Amino acid sequence: MRIIAGDARSRKLTAPEGLSVRPTSDKVKETLFNIIAPYIYSDTSFLDLFAGSGAIGLEALSRGAGDAVFVENGKPALKCIEENINTCRYADRSRVMPMDVLSAIRILDGTKAFDIIFMDPPYNKGYEERVLGMLNDSGLLNPECIIICESSKETDYGFVSDLNFEIFKVKEYKNNKHVFMRKE
Repeated sequence: MRIIAGDARSRKLTAPEGLSVRPTSDKVKETLFNIIAPYIYSDTSFLDLFAGSGAIGLEALSRGAGDAVFVENGKPALKCIEENINTCRYADRSRVMPMDVLSAIRILDGTKAFDIIFMDPPYNKGYEERVLGMLNDSGLLNPECIIICESSKETDYGFVSDLNFEIFKVKEYKNNKHVFMRKE
């Protein structure tokens, strides 16, 4: 696993062993960043929920995002995030929150708003609806905020309109999908 573009290009990243983290392949990561590249600027704030190794938030920093917050509660993954931040030399532009996502949203609410929020929760556990519900009721979304959910292909997002989100793009891959949405 590595950073694929930007100022930290080709830096190797570590990921925890086992099945608790599903590292995003380079091909899928490249497709994701081709879609969101027009939204990444030097003042872009990126929120990486269920961050795993931190690879997605670090890729955003490498491609020019101003800062990133990584939320993860798995101890092995947290160790990897810290190592990867140091490897990429992004400590000054990163914040790691070692806790569950719902607690982090409560703590961040009212302190910061984000331009891009990426989440990759455990598949088929219903986290998408709970997290999006909390985000909807929070002050964490800048007016043009883009939210990207990585999930299994089977995940139904029929609930998003009830939360005042609109899906503007879905990109399906072999085993999963990215769902892109924003507030209506």
